[in-house]
Order: sequence, then structure tokens, then C-alpha cells
Amino acid sequence: MKISLAQLNYHIGNFEANTSKILEAVKNAKQDACDLVIFGELAITGYPPRDFLEFDDFIIQAEEYLQKIVTAADGIAIVIGAHSRNPVPEGKDLFNSVYFLENQEVKFVQHKTLLPTYDIFDEYRYFEPNTEFDVFEFQGKKIALTVCEDIWDIGNENPLYKVSPLDQMMLKKPDFIINVSASPFTYNHAKDRLGVIKANVNKYKIPLLYVNHVGAQTEIIFDGGSVVMAPNGTVFHEMNYFEEQQTSIELSAVMKSEKSSEQEKNKIALIHDAIVLGIKDYFNKLGFKKAIIGLSGGIDSALTCALAVRALGSDNVRGLLMPSQYSSDHSVADAVQLSKNLGIQYDIIEIKDIYKVVETQLKPIFKDLPFNVTEENIQARSRGLLLMAMSNKFGNILLNTSNKSEMAVGYGTLYGDLCGGLSVLADIYKTEVFALSRFVNKENVFIPINSIEKPPSAELRPNQKDSDSLPDYDILDQILFQYIEKQKGPKEIIKMGFDEKLVRRILRLVNINEFKRYQTAPALRVSNKAFGMGRRMPIVGKYLS
Repeated sequence: MKISLAQLNYHIGNFEANTSKILEAVKNAKQDACDLVIFGELAITGYPPRDFLEFDDFIIQAEEYLQKIVTAADGIAIVIGAHSRNPVPEGKDLFNSVYFLENQEVKFVQHKTLLPTYDIFDEYRYFEPNTEFDVFEFQGKKIALTVCEDIWDIGNENPLYKVSPLDQMMLKKPDFIINVSASPFTYNHAKDRLGVIKANVNKYKIPLLYVNHVGAQTEIIFDGGSVVMAPNGTVFHEMNYFEEQQTSIELSAVMKSEKSSEQEKNKIALIHDAIVLGIKDYFNKLGFKKAIIGLSGGIDSALTCALAVRALGSDNVRGLLMPSQYSSDHSVADAVQLSKNLGIQYDIIEIKDIYKVVETQLKPIFKDLPFNVTEENIQARSRGLLLMAMSNKFGNILLNTSNKSEMAVGYGTLYGDLCGGLSVLADIYKTEVFALSRFVNKENVFIPINSIEKPPSAELRPNQKDSDSLPDYDILDQILFQYIEKQKGPKEIIKMGFDEKLVRRILRLVNINEFKRYQTAPALRVSNKAFGMGRRMPIVGKYLS
């Protein structure tokens, strides 16, 4: 049996474009003399469709396009993820299902059993869990059809589910497993995912064919990495990461494969490729073309700019330098050098006069109150004003440059340097920003070395450095990681050897600045606990106060 795996980049709700891609892949599979072609989870709607699933018109349109794909199942069988209706009045209206199409008919439908409701997932909000299990026979082979999470009940230290769909299906003695997935990227997920697939194969001793999405849906990025695993637990074929791809395999070759073709996975390289794809798809899928970035000469704006150029091209990225009376000469020089290195258009507007106008207007009210964070924020908001004016006038989308360390402790100004349509680095700690910047410079120096090596500073008061307000990022990021990603409380972190006063101060800063993060742009997700929809914390909570 010759099988084609189609790893595609879908667009949520764009039925016409998604279906065209699917039909083109079906055509390719036919030309390659394949017997079967496999697509991902909820391929027609894109994933996650969220509350679009509550619109009956949305559901009807998706079903109409599914019928076009059924018609294409002529001379080839198709496995594809799509919703299906729950025929009984009890429970949710929909199932998350996988279809087997053959001879222009729906021959078999298997519903998803394990509905993830954690982090970014909220499937139980929309779907009814499956309770019936069967396999389908095709060309003399019995196939166990599964949807994404249905293989994630094993291979984990702390299983989330009590039921195992494949345990039930194994009673029917299938010859191989197909899993249609929409499995989002995190920098350690590719390795974990292969571990789960291998755990299933080692348990059931039959091949597993896994097809994932690729592409970004706002903050969620899908990395592809579709895989065929042989019954002995070796990787027969692993598809490219962050690329649309279609490949064909012979099932008989998989059955006797012994050599592994697993790809190397480097954390920083994966993060780089994920962010570039995230920027590219955010612009393409929303119909945007050009970006604008506030360039300070610092490492965060420099890295954001370099990644934007790789995603959009230098002609579509514009920099705006906005020095104040506190900006150093080298900051301006570094930003200019970055712009020249990347080949982007840049403009310089000094904010000193704008700041003085605002200061003068406020003086009758502020009187002789001392300079403090208020005046610093006026500068940041003056820059935000200019950037948003440029965005409005020229249609350039503002990319936010704040990193995760800053976002965590509130080291940023609402309606100032926290402005933007997309947060590029908000799921990357400052220490990772340094590593990613060096990776960008691996072959050519795009980011000026001075931007990487000089002490970080907001330059909003004389001789200011980040270290005036924050501990060294090497220490800060460790504490933040334990609290945010590992969900460890203060006592646990202190026991790890960190200073008690510092830990309590940092964790308090994280909690009291939740209100800022609620008002910032969506952040490209690369970790397993990003700020945004996957981390739901109360603004007025009193934990750790």
C-alpha cells in the first residue's frame, strides 16, 4: 500500500483556500500512484476554530466543502480530520472526527475521545467525547484511526486520562495506526511528541503514521514534523519542520524498516524558525504586508527587526529611531548600523521637543514634584504615539519588541513600548534573546555586536541600566522560569538556593503586572507556558502578596 502524507498550512475559516490545498494534494497523490492520502485534524476549518464552531452557518459551509473532498475520493482513498454532528440531543452538538473517504463516499468516521482542556486547548467547550471504538479495513489492512490527543494517554509521567482509545481499538487487531493532528509547537514539544509516538508503537508493535499541521494561527504556531514510525520504534520518515510538504511511503517498507531517520532538534534553531513563520503567517493571513519597528539600538528591537526581515523581506520592514535627551550616541549609531546591515528603510525623529511640550503642559498640575517613572513613561508613550501614527498613515503593522522577562515583571509602559499588533519576543526570556541574536549572526553579522554586548538599558533617565531595577537576567530568568513554566511557589524556589527577598519581590512583580499583559498584543508562543490564552491568571488575585 502506497500512502501519501500531506502536511499543510491551513487558514482558519478560509474554506476555499484550505480545500484547494487539500484537492491539490489529492491530485499529487494520485499522480504518484498512491492508494491513500492523509491530512491533519480539522483540516477544512483550520485549527483552532474556537467560537466559529458556535455559528451554524460556519458549520454548514465546512460540511459543503467536505463534500467536495468526498467527491475527490475517486481512484484514491482520503483520511481527513473534520467535525461531525452529534445525532443525539444530549451532549455537545459536534464531534471532532476523522473521516475515511473512498469511492466518493464517507466509508467510516471515528470521533476523538480525549478532548484536551488545558493551556491553549479548550476542546470540551465545543465537542462531545467519543465512547465507541472500531477499526476500518482497506486493501486487506485494518486501520486504527485516531485524532491528535487520542495517542497522548501514554508516554507521560502524569497521564491526564483514564481511558485509552487505542487499547480499545487493539481488541479489533489493527495492522497500523493513523493519527491526524493539530499539535502546536513549543521548543521541546517535537522531542516529547516523538516520545509519545514511540511509546504507542512500542506498546502496540504496529506502525504509526502521524500527520500534523504546519503554519501559524495568530499566536499558535504549528511546526509540522509529521512522522512515520516503524513497528520496532524507529523513525522511518520525519517530515520537515515549519514547511508545507507532501511525501509518499510504502507501507511494506515501513514494516521491515530498521534504520532511523530522525532529525536533529536544536532549541534556538527551532525557536528562530518558529518566530519567522509566526510573523510571516500573521501578516499573510491578515492581508498585511509591511511592518514598522521602533529601533533603540538595543538587542530586543534589533533581534525583532532581523527576524521580521527574514519573514517579510527588507523592503517590507521600516525602522523608526526616536532618541531622547537620555539616548547615548552609540544607541543611535547601533540602530543605524542595524538598518544598513538589514537593508531596511529607517527614519529618525527626536522626541526631546515632544517630551518638553508634554512636561510644560503638565507642570501647572505636577508643580515641583520630583522626576520619577511618570516622566519615563511620557517618553515611552511619545514613542508609542509616533509609531502608531506611522502605522496608521502608511499601513505598517507595529511589531512589539518586549521580551518575556520584561513582560513578566512589568518592565514596560502601557500605550508606550508595549504598543503593537504582534509581540514577537514576548515568550522568549532575555537570556534566550542573547542566544537567538548570536544564532542570527551565525553566518553574517546582522545585529551589531555592541547591541549584544552592551548593558541593557531603557535610556529613560541619565545612565540608566536594567540592572538598576532588576537582578541580573541570568538569575531573574531562572526564577521566572520556575514560577511561570514549572508552576513552583516561592518556598520551592527559595529552597533551590535563591535569595528569599529577591524571590518574593520578583514573584510579586509578576502577579501585580497581570493587568498590563491583558492589554498587550498576542505573543508568538514558543514555550509550554506563554503569556496569553494559555496562562489564565486573575488580575486581582492575592497569591504571594
